[in-house]
Amino acid sequence: MDEQLKLPGGLYSPFVRRVIWALKLKAIPYEFIEEDFANKSPLLLKYNPVHKKIPVFLHGDKTVCESMIIVEYIDEVWPQNPLLPNDPYERALARFWVKFAEDKGTALWRMFPSRGEELEKAKKETLEMLQTVEEHGIGEKKFFGGESIGIADIAFGSVVHGLEVIEEAVGEGAIFEAHRFPRLHAWIKNFKQVPVIKENLPERDWMVTLFKNRREALVGSA
Repeated sequence: MDEQLKLPGGLYSPFVRRVIWALKLKAIPYEFIEEDFANKSPLLLKYNPVHKKIPVFLHGDKTVCESMIIVEYIDEVWPQNPLLPNDPYERALARFWVKFAEDKGTALWRMFPSRGEELEKAKKETLEMLQTVEEHGIGEKKFFGGESIGIADIAFGSVVHGLEVIEEAVGEGAIFEAHRFPRLHAWIKNFKQVPVIKENLPERDWMVTLFKNRREALVGSA
C-alpha cells in the first residue's frame, strides 16, 4: 500500500463516496476505516479537530480534510487518469461547477431533516440548482468535461445520487424527474454505468432505510 493511505469514513456518506470514487478511478490502494457517525472515534477527532467530521484522508503523516479538497489533492499527487483538465480555462470551468455543487448542494441536505415550510424552501432551492445545471452545466456532453469523468462529475455525482435517496426517504414526491431534467438524467445514467462508479455505489435499499431511520430520529413521525 502506497505510503500508508487511510480513509476514515462511512459508506453512508456522499462526501466520503467522492473520495472513494477518485481513489478507485486512479487505482490507488488505500485502507478504509469505518466510522460511526454517532460515536466519533479518537482517530477522527485527532486528525480533524476543526470540523470533527468525515472524510479525512491520511497520506503518511499528512492529513487532508473536506471531500473536494481531498479529491483535488489526490489528483495532484497521483496524475494518472486526471480528474482536472490540462487547459487552464477548462480547469477553471470545472472548479466553478465544483464550487456550485458545494454552495447550492446544501439545499438538498437541508431537505433531509426538514418538514413544512423549511422542507418546501429546501425543495425549491434544490429544483433551482438542478435547473441551472440542466441549462448551463452539462450541455450535450457525456460528462461535464467531455467523454471521461472529471472532478465536477464526482462533485455532482454525490449530490444527485444523494437526492435520489433523500427524496425517497422523505417520501413527499419525486423532485428529480426525467421529463424535467433530461440532460441530467442522461448524465447520471452515464456516470453510474462507469464500472468503477457502479461497483462503488452503496446499496440503494440499505441507504433509503438508513436515511429514513435517521430522519425519523431527527424530526419524529408528526
